[in-house]
Amino acid sequence: MEKKVYLVLENGQFFEGNAFGAEGEITGEIVFATAMTGYLETLTDPSYYGQIVVQTFPLIGNYGVIPADFESANTHVKAYIVREWCQEPSNFRSEGNLDTFLKERNVIGLCNIDTRQLTRMIREYGVMNARIVNSIENLDSIVSELKNYRVADAVKNTTCHEITISKPEISKYKVVLMDFGAKKHIHKELEKRGCEVITVPAYTTYEQIMELKPDGIMLSNGAGDPADNIEIIEQIKKLLQTKIPIFGICLGHQLVALANDAKTIKLKYGHRGANQPVKDLVTGNVYITSQNHGYAVDHNTLPSSCSMRFVNANDNTCEGIDYQEIPVFTVQFHPEANGGPRDTMFLFDRFITLMGGNK
Repeated sequence: MEKKVYLVLENGQFFEGNAFGAEGEITGEIVFATAMTGYLETLTDPSYYGQIVVQTFPLIGNYGVIPADFESANTHVKAYIVREWCQEPSNFRSEGNLDTFLKERNVIGLCNIDTRQLTRMIREYGVMNARIVNSIENLDSIVSELKNYRVADAVKNTTCHEITISKPEISKYKVVLMDFGAKKHIHKELEKRGCEVITVPAYTTYEQIMELKPDGIMLSNGAGDPADNIEIIEQIKKLLQTKIPIFGICLGHQLVALANDAKTIKLKYGHRGANQPVKDLVTGNVYITSQNHGYAVDHNTLPSSCSMRFVNANDNTCEGIDYQEIPVFTVQFHPEANGGPRDTMFLFDRFITLMGGNK
């Protein structure tokens, strides 16, 4: 018999459901993700650090657990909520099921709740804190405690702790990848294009990076409030003065903007999923993109030395910036998206061009 558990929201509402995965109680920031596939990438994406993730697609786990699709070695979500999980996955690549995967990684799961109603509530009230509990006898006390939760030290808890180097058979460029909680497919796309990738911890200094003599610098995705990363922003300010080509994705995009004295804002419920439309303001093309972020750059605060290149077609928020006087560009979405869409892979080629094109 499935164990009954409860999801309590910061606004006082609660949902009754059943437990799967690991047992226990947990608090996090509750968000929803709209992708129909890619649940393994979601569960292993460091950008979800500190969050309880709700999948809007009703059936999750039907193609099992495929380690080759993981974005990192660990899970980073606080808890995982689905309408229904598939107990008997069917896929020739599958090496297990979702329930066992969550148990092994001590991630609490919640199923058999109305995820449609829950998602609509998050859209109406905005992102809020939530707690999965075994009892709601002390509901008022739980709600009161929820108001004090905040995702903190996200980059510190998801970055690597030592420098690693990987090379393709033929290396044309040397790229330093600053790891703020990087997804592994960023690394793969660089290597695929002939880049020796030197992955460094988030708090690596400007001087240490210069000693590596990079042809280009990649600033990765990551979790948390970008404005919290004061120490990292100061190092990026110095890197921008070197005229070394820089490509920033997601958190990297936000940190470059902050290093240029722009501001970031927290979105009502963020962009998380594989179906976000983005318009290129130069070409007029519209791309479908994969995204996972709760903050955005306030384009009204951008300095005159840069211009907004991409805009979200749903809410007109900033999705990309070109820096006019330096070889730097950044995007809010994920061009390396796995499992898709891959509409914007060409941005990696643009980065290669900035580093000298085809050597």
